Amino acid sequence: MQEFFSTFSFRALWTPELIAVLAGVAFVYYWITVKRRDRFIGAEDVPLRQKVYFVLGLFALYLGWGSPLYIAGHSSMTIHMIQMVFAYFAAVPLFLLSIPKWVLHTFIYKWKKKANWSHTVIMNPVLGLLLFNGLFSVYHIPAVFDALMLNKPLHSVYYIVLLGAAGLMWWHMLAPLPSNHNLSDLRRIIYIFGNGILITPACALIIFAGSAMYETYTNPAVWSNVMAYCLPPGDTLPPGLVDSAGSSFRFLDVHPDQQLAGVLMKIAQEIVYMSTIGYVFKQWLSKESLQDGETTISDIPAHANHLKNR
Repeated sequence: MQEFFSTFSFRALWTPELIAVLAGVAFVYYWITVKRRDRFIGAEDVPLRQKVYFVLGLFALYLGWGSPLYIAGHSSMTIHMIQMVFAYFAAVPLFLLSIPKWVLHTFIYKWKKKANWSHTVIMNPVLGLLLFNGLFSVYHIPAVFDALMLNKPLHSVYYIVLLGAAGLMWWHMLAPLPSNHNLSDLRRIIYIFGNGILITPACALIIFAGSAMYETYTNPAVWSNVMAYCLPPGDTLPPGLVDSAGSSFRFLDVHPDQQLAGVLMKIAQEIVYMSTIGYVFKQWLSKESLQDGETTISDIPAHANHLKNR
């Protein structure tokens, strides 16, 4: 561990560029929900819970896309998979839960009004189901994985697209605006199970492969090129590390490290999805309870009617 932190520079380890970007995202959140809140009809104070979700989402994305895990993930498949969990199974749902409904209503309604066809296509639950799981599975095909690792711009674009796909998938699981999707609570639970099934082949490929599949972690020449692309300008690898393909930064040999990565992803995904099923079931019970009490349920605040008349 000490060798790892002494080998790389502060900039390489802590990715201050990403911190700056996330700080900008935090400012936009503050600007919309506090400084420009008066522009939204029906706007209310953002509960502390949602602010905490947003901060936790930023931190999870930082761990997924930056921090020392970014460098370590180029030497260990297990660390790389931990990054994926933070970015796409923690940060995305936290961000969705952190956005006030009055903000979501305004932007979704305006989008639907201006381009109803694109809203219909993009917000289709089937697209959300297939897009993320398809991109996730393709990403872990060895040839694709190694090619992306050797092309930093393309790798960054792929990660951003994957984040957007994760947003679509989580939108239908969490339903931050129940009136803006066509899945009942029962179908949402089935949808979550479907996501768990579709991600299984990629995990199984990683777990049950007879040998280490990724040259990024096995071929010293590929590993050194990958590291050269991910390091900031001016940083270089010590000569003694090139022949090791990062083995000194792994706790396991490359094959068991790969297997642990697949197991970890599957377990983490199951925990997150089961927690989400509990969240949906709780909402379902709450709705049933309100309906039994003859209470009308609507997630649409009063300002939605004003929007329609504008």
